[in-house]
Amino acid sequence: MQDEQAAWREQQRRAVAVRAAALEADRSAEARQASALLDDFVRRAAEAGLAPHTLAARSLDGRSTYRTHIRGWYLKSDRSVAVGDDGEYYVLTVTPSLRARFTGADLSPSMPRLIVGAGGRDGDSIPLATLLEKRLTAGDVWP
Repeated sequence: MQDEQAAWREQQRRAVAVRAAALEADRSAEARQASALLDDFVRRAAEAGLAPHTLAARSLDGRSTYRTHIRGWYLKSDRSVAVGDDGEYYVLTVTPSLRARFTGADLSPSMPRLIVGAGGRDGDSIPLATLLEKRLTAGDVWP
């Protein structure tokens, strides 16, 4: 009985490991596709003369706004996500910080997804390609 349980646990552990590896491979492939879309956007924005702006980030509670050292384009009208002029994808939320009030918030690029807001509330998800196209079409007139 003990041997059967041990064998079953080992089989389950292997199955979980295989599934986790497959999910990571899918996520990496999705990120590569999204990165290609972002690089294309940066190229097309430069060709269209769409100037990047210094981005701002909001605190997690939404009460404070912080300067960042990143230049790029907001993708959503609520300014929660952006693409940097370096082609990286940024989620513009940071933890509140007194230091950041004076020196600016530090942002790290996030792994891009093909569906922005996937897993969030209903109506909050939108394909990345659609967001990028809307942003290009809007030109300099963007909320």
